Amino acid sequence: MTFALWGVSHNSAPVELRERFAIPAQHLGEATRALALEPGVEEAMILSTCNRVELLVRTRNGSADLRPFMQQRFNVGEADYQRCLYRHHGKDAVRHLFRVAASLDSMVVGEPQILGQVKQAYAAAREVGALHSDLDALVTSAFNVAKRVRSETAIGSSAVSVASVAVELAKKIFGSLENKCVCLVGAGKMSELAARHLVANGAARILVANRTPEHARRLAEAFNGEVIAFESLYDHASQADVIITSTGSSQPIFRREHGERFMDRRKNRPMFFIDIAVPRDADPALGKLDGIFVYDIDDLQSVVATHVADRRREAERAEAIIHAEVEKFVSRRSIEHAVPTIVSLQEHLESIRRAELERMRGKLASLTAEQQAAVDALTRGIVNKVLHTPISTLKTAAQQADDPGAAAAVDLIKRIFNLEADDAAARKAKSAGSS
Repeated sequence: MTFALWGVSHNSAPVELRERFAIPAQHLGEATRALALEPGVEEAMILSTCNRVELLVRTRNGSADLRPFMQQRFNVGEADYQRCLYRHHGKDAVRHLFRVAASLDSMVVGEPQILGQVKQAYAAAREVGALHSDLDALVTSAFNVAKRVRSETAIGSSAVSVASVAVELAKKIFGSLENKCVCLVGAGKMSELAARHLVANGAARILVANRTPEHARRLAEAFNGEVIAFESLYDHASQADVIITSTGSSQPIFRREHGERFMDRRKNRPMFFIDIAVPRDADPALGKLDGIFVYDIDDLQSVVATHVADRRREAERAEAIIHAEVEKFVSRRSIEHAVPTIVSLQEHLESIRRAELERMRGKLASLTAEQQAAVDALTRGIVNKVLHTPISTLKTAAQQADDPGAAAAVDLIKRIFNLEADDAAARKAKSAGSS
């Protein structure tokens, strides 16, 4: 692989150093163009965020010295950044880019902003003509990997507050919150925040009950909801799929007998209680009924506390996806680079086969059409058998591009079959035809 990535990030450098490398958005295109003009660089892209500055390049011979560019562009001496600089080449550069795009290398693992920043860097590089062919394919693959990580893991959806945890739990219970009805009992800030999360996730109808009618109307207006009289709460509560309750009552508002009545009216369709009151508004016995799920403030805070562990597990799943995608990308690109040699080898032996058949045409003239077809099939079979080992060797060597022995095997095959001479002759003929 001829990719290289040099950078500093929050993992390697303090903000005092990172800010010296930062590139304003309006200068990103010009800086990328300058990087692409560095000796040995064929393609280039620069990712510059508050947490990282990374130079991604495709080089002509597998390596490039980017220190002159860094020192000139950022006016930073090598002694200042040497300990903080990381460098990745080949497969390691691919893996790093995939991890960055998937937000596994972010300060807050799972945050979505980094993918948008990589896309901005990609657009800037494309606009100045610094990115095409191989590097374009790599960055495009990074986008696809990030999308797969987002869709196959929960790394980007882990909740980080009591309110958002409650919504995540509700989604797990119902599968989707689309068109669900929410009843707010009490009008505190936590109830309002949880309701906002529920509405943002598709909840369509909001009922509001509060002992103070003015507070109920205020909250109902915020969500285009409906006010229900607190005295008739039990007559309307069964309409709700989710009840968020946070009152100052010293006694439970919702008890087991209420839940039994609700379940009878709802034909056992589930209900989800988010009880964020202290003392609790929902009697613990209510949660023992089939179809009713009750979470109090301690339950929700416990889920928040395990959030870090959950994210770590999701990150492990994401790492497995990235490992597989890196192997797939490297294998695919390597084989693509071996294709011209493989095609040249196939064409070389096919030309020999056809030439020999043509030379023997007179001696084969007496054969029937069926017999001539058999001779043709026989010679094709011999060629395919001869090709099997060298083609397998070329594919294997392409997947082990960093192995000197693999490169030597490719050169040996080219010399044995005189492919380099064939390529030179083809280039000469093409040049003569175009002149």
